[in-house]
Amino acid sequence: MSETSRISRRHWLAMATLSLGVSLVIMDATIVNVALPVVIEDLGLDASGAQWMNAIYSLVFASLMLTVGRIGDLYGRKRLYAIGLATFMVASVGAGAAASPAMLIASRLVQGLGAAMVLPSTLSTLNAMFQGRARGIAFAIWGSTIGGMAAVGPLVGGWLATDVSWRWAFWLNIPFGLLALYGTARTIDETRDTTLRRGADVPGVLLSSLGLAGIVFALIEGDYYGWWRDADGSPTPVPFALVGGVLLVVAFVLVERRRVLAGKVALVDLGLLKIRSFRFGIIAAMIVALGEFGLLFTLPLLLQGALGYSALGTGWILLWLALGTFLVSGATPRLSASLGRTSVVRIGLALEAVAIGGLALTLSTSLPGAVIAIWLFVYGVGVGLATAQLTNVILVDVPAAESGQASGFQTTVRQLGSALGVALLGGLLIATTTSQTQDRVADSSLPAAQQERVVAMVHDSAGAAIPALAADPATADAARHAEQALVHASRVTTGIAAGVLVVGVAATFGLPHSPAQPAGRGAEGAEPRTGRAGRTRAARP
Repeated sequence: MSETSRISRRHWLAMATLSLGVSLVIMDATIVNVALPVVIEDLGLDASGAQWMNAIYSLVFASLMLTVGRIGDLYGRKRLYAIGLATFMVASVGAGAAASPAMLIASRLVQGLGAAMVLPSTLSTLNAMFQGRARGIAFAIWGSTIGGMAAVGPLVGGWLATDVSWRWAFWLNIPFGLLALYGTARTIDETRDTTLRRGADVPGVLLSSLGLAGIVFALIEGDYYGWWRDADGSPTPVPFALVGGVLLVVAFVLVERRRVLAGKVALVDLGLLKIRSFRFGIIAAMIVALGEFGLLFTLPLLLQGALGYSALGTGWILLWLALGTFLVSGATPRLSASLGRTSVVRIGLALEAVAIGGLALTLSTSLPGAVIAIWLFVYGVGVGLATAQLTNVILVDVPAAESGQASGFQTTVRQLGSALGVALLGGLLIATTTSQTQDRVADSSLPAAQQERVVAMVHDSAGAAIPALAADPATADAARHAEQALVHASRVTTGIAAGVLVVGVAATFGLPHSPAQPAGRGAEGAEPRTGRAGRTRAARP
């Protein structure tokens, strides 16, 4: 093994420090999911607010990723990582102390800002600090951390909501964040891109942020306001937000192209999309994130609302996803060496599609927890295979000088997928549950006024009120109808998620073929090479 490929003790500690920061920001995207029923009851959060609590985090995360990634490239990635951790911890204090839905959502917004500083700086730091085989190992650990910690979050959140308080789901970030800051000061090298021109792309930031915000607003609030007209026939803001958001994104693409052609500083060089591995890789990455984070938002609502699980029991079920991810991570480098990275990504996505499709086909109010756990374990294995190697596939042909911008681009796409997963699958689950409950209770013996009350409670709580309805003899029969409605809605959403993952599998056929490596040489063992323009490139797989 060459000197550049060896991993020193200090570099192992640096990898652990960066992984800890990634763990905090990724886990926080899912840690409150299983505590949602408790938060809904404690703060009076409604269904729309529950979606915003998750989506605003991912939306700010995605909107600012490119901007802050460039700031890190210019002024120092270690410095940006430390500032991001500090911002994230301050916002976590506010989220844990929230006395109203507005304060909680505002704190989540600031958390998203801190997370947007942390994630791209970790990836570009790894890319700069590690070379050859060591870089491949670092990327695999980084990718596995993302997939695994997203599933660990619900278990931690379930334990805290059951035995302590949901507020500690946020306050837990403080001690671990301080530990990460200490490790940052002791083990991480300061790196920056000295070739990058200084300057800001204000139009790009505004167009991309407002465009994504408009699209996500429409997807989340469509059920509340109405997709076209409200009850009195007047037009709602939803279609205007959706169309406006799409137009702003189109304008963003045009503006960025013109700025690049004019030699001006651009938020993102869309020329990166000409790199085939990068283009198809980020499509697959967005689909993985959409499926995983959409599932982790909707599944706890099903488990607690219709299947009778507690918050902690839900966390234990979802832990099987994390176990699958972590257990396969050790075998991923060997599989990549024997099969090639692209094949490993494809197999991972195929396993995800099979698992979610199987869950959709077998869901019922009497489905044993062991069956759900098996499907989630298989899904976790798929996440571990796909996520760990996607980072390698995405960045493998990107010039090292553009690694900061490229890593920011791909993490932006991942977070956009997360926000869309919560907005699309969460919105679909709530809307379908509401309409199904309305249809089913219409056949019950409840008076019309009480039927409307039951439907409103199920809708406003995103199904979290079903156990309370079941405990009241007067509404127990309606609660059974609501449980069946929630199961039906979950079948629909998981079925659609499985279909989206099939599209992700298809996208992998657009990736360049990555051959298996000769015996004794790992898939990550190749040394960097120099591109035509004299810039260092990571070797092809």
